[in-house]
Amino acid sequence: MKVIKNFIGGQFYDAVSNNFLDNVTPSSGLVYGTIPDSDEEDVALAVTAAKNAFPLWSQTSLDLKFQILNRISDLINENLEALALAESIDNGKPLWLARRVDIPRAASNFQFFATALKHYASESYLNPPNVISTTLRQPIGIVGCISPWNLPLYLFTWKIAPAIAAGNCVIAKPSEVTPMTAFLLAQICKDAGLPDGVLNILHGTGPKVGSAIVEHPMIKAISFTGGTATGQQIIRTAGPMFKKLSLELGGKNASIIMDDCDYGLMMKETVRSSFANQGQICLCTSRLLIHESIYDKFKADFTSIVGKMTVGNPLDESIKIDQGAIVSEMHYNKVLNAIQRARDEGGTILSGGAKVVLDGELENGFYIRPTIIEGLGPETRTNQEEIFGPVVTLQKFSTKEEALALANASKYGLASVIWSRNTDHIHFLSQGLESGIVWINCWLVRDLRTPFGGIKQSGIGREGGWDAMKFFTEVKSITQVIPKS
Repeated sequence: MKVIKNFIGGQFYDAVSNNFLDNVTPSSGLVYGTIPDSDEEDVALAVTAAKNAFPLWSQTSLDLKFQILNRISDLINENLEALALAESIDNGKPLWLARRVDIPRAASNFQFFATALKHYASESYLNPPNVISTTLRQPIGIVGCISPWNLPLYLFTWKIAPAIAAGNCVIAKPSEVTPMTAFLLAQICKDAGLPDGVLNILHGTGPKVGSAIVEHPMIKAISFTGGTATGQQIIRTAGPMFKKLSLELGGKNASIIMDDCDYGLMMKETVRSSFANQGQICLCTSRLLIHESIYDKFKADFTSIVGKMTVGNPLDESIKIDQGAIVSEMHYNKVLNAIQRARDEGGTILSGGAKVVLDGELENGFYIRPTIIEGLGPETRTNQEEIFGPVVTLQKFSTKEEALALANASKYGLASVIWSRNTDHIHFLSQGLESGIVWINCWLVRDLRTPFGGIKQSGIGREGGWDAMKFFTEVKSITQVIPKS
């Protein structure tokens, strides 16, 4: 049994209450360890540690911060195999995916912000003859970072790295479903020389320790990635306290496939964008909108490819596993219920739509075949509600205007994809899409210098690049009149 502990002030502790939660691996449905069931008492200890660390860390030289963050990046890379294995056991994703994508990107987050902190600049304005106005950005103090289960280490470091680079101290909570890589990161940060109390990691549930982080008066900013309903609760709590908020919430992303696209490239990337990480990425496309002239061909080709995808033990590297396990039993049941609801709404299952039962000790694992559904209108719950699993719907359109209307027929606005080689189509659609991120003839191509986030009910605020650095700072305006000699 793996016993995971909180990381407070550079030391590892059980919860003050001495209560624990079981941790389950989704590949088998078996308990493999425990985590602390933390609450407001643990948050109070972490805040004290962060408060003590902040005066020194906020004044630490850029060179030393750069060295420490860069060293964290190096150690993540050096421990890639252990971290990838931990993430695959925790999350259920194929080991090759964790090794190739999640862990390297976590290292890149620290490397990027290590460099960014040395190039971050404030603005100055001269008003002749003798007035200079300057914007000064300073760290907020203590900030809260609450991260989800789908990309456990990648999104955890996506928040922590810019926060500490900007000079803040962090109280961080990983998902209780996928705690292992966060636990390993704590030791990496300690080994890299990050001062005690700069990063504090608390384990436990959202309603207990997550809420306590949001409610604590000394935690001045909250960066949260997760469900829209939880985001609404955070706004209700933190809004009256005037905390800074960055909320990356739900999505119901659309991919618009025009008849003039590069068909081969589109098909390859659409399979990936629909089912990568068991469809458990906030940026996955869940609504495929296809021009009527290629709809039948697309449906036949897409269904054929998806029907051949392998579902199995995420740790099995003897064959190429395309899909591993759904992250938890609760989410597994949610996805299965969504598939049944699609049937009840009149949808036709073209492929998948069923659980997968493996042999031996994996027979109680949480596996679902990649699922394709057609015949449902934009108003149905299946096309309106986030499923966050290996489920996509097909809808056809005849004009670019109809495609745009279908894509925007959602309360969410996180990401979208356009497949076309016609510049008129590209300009019309990219400007009209109600989406914070638009990919054209690609998917999940990320430049960390660009902002990241959604509109409508997909969230508020922007993460990534300079936007993340700005979020984790307070800005003041300083105007100086230079006395005449």
